[in-house]
Amino acid sequence: MGFYKYIREAWKNPSKGLGPAYKSKIMEWRREAVTVRLERPTRLDRARSIGYRAKPGFIIIRQRLDRGGRFRQKAIMGARKPKKQRRLKILDMSYQVVAEQRANDKYHNCEVLNSYWVGEDGKYIWYEVILVDRAHPQILADDQLKHLVQSRGRVYRGLTSAGRKSRGLRRKGVGAEKIRPSLGANKGRH
Repeated sequence: MGFYKYIREAWKNPSKGLGPAYKSKIMEWRREAVTVRLERPTRLDRARSIGYRAKPGFIIIRQRLDRGGRFRQKAIMGARKPKKQRRLKILDMSYQVVAEQRANDKYHNCEVLNSYWVGEDGKYIWYEVILVDRAHPQILADDQLKHLVQSRGRVYRGLTSAGRKSRGLRRKGVGAEKIRPSLGANKGRH
């Protein structure tokens, strides 16, 4: 087995594979800020598989989210019917997409490449987001990453892996006809 395969096996069931080290890390992360910039990825195998490279211009962010329903805050305070006074749940976005968007809000000069799960407890869930600096000379010179410089707001348009999954674009075959090119184009008949 290669080195990355050992890491992957340990992260399949972190409470067993990593043992008390995982629990102590979770306790440390609870005391940290919501958005934390890291020197290197926590899960090197996962980061490498979704596009991370150890070169200047790549930034790793650990983003913390509250678990529970992802609600929009109540905004209407005037006279409306009671149904419209409720807090509306954000239905079509996963925790991972929300984490990517919040990391991009904090580092708005960067573009989100991808993200992956690193931990959760009863109150919080953590994702590590890989960001690419759009203005870095090594990124501009790299032919494989040049498309990230030209596209703006990938995470807000649902172009990351988690965003495409939330849009239903991972499905193929029977039943996927009305998903493409988008749900809006097919009047939501998915």
